[in-house]
Amino acid sequence: MRFTVAILGSVLAYVWLIEGHAPRSFVYVPGTLVVALTVWHNLRHGEWGFSWRALVPGLRLSLGITLPLALLILGLGAAIGTLHDRRDFLGHLAGLFVWGAAQQGVLQTVVLREAQHATSRKAGIVIAALLFGAMHLPNPFLAPVTAGGALVWGWLYDRHPNIIPLALSHALGTLAILYAFDESITGRLRIGASYLRLDQ
Repeated sequence: MRFTVAILGSVLAYVWLIEGHAPRSFVYVPGTLVVALTVWHNLRHGEWGFSWRALVPGLRLSLGITLPLALLILGLGAAIGTLHDRRDFLGHLAGLFVWGAAQQGVLQTVVLREAQHATSRKAGIVIAALLFGAMHLPNPFLAPVTAGGALVWGWLYDRHPNIIPLALSHALGTLAILYAFDESITGRLRIGASYLRLDQ
């Protein structure tokens, strides 16, 4: 799992040691490294996450799971009184789709596949989900939510290897959370040292 270790190490170094101490433009350095490692891995293994035969069944299954969960999240927000409006739904959805596609590309084509290669098909899904959740520590809301999401996304990708349905699921789930809960619950979706600095 050397590509996974290198990618996780790059992200962890940035969110725990560098972010907040370097210019904001420095985010492109670890970002570029993660992209380069992902491309290198995928060139070696020939998997890019765009099996077109998997697109339609993947969308059908992904939306069949995501939409009810999004409604449940919105219902929870309404029940606890934190449901609120946000402007520019489509603009936010588009941006979150791109961000979700980037994360899902790395998670599925590298982390999941290396974990499965090192263990088994099912165990690899669990390992990849736990690693994805751990990347979102110490945020007590985001870490378990992303681990749970990654468990479902890994299962979906293993059945239908196309990241487009997962990116849409990621974007819709994130938007539901942003509509349903306030920042005191989500920790402003911050991770690493920036989460610890929220009260400063």
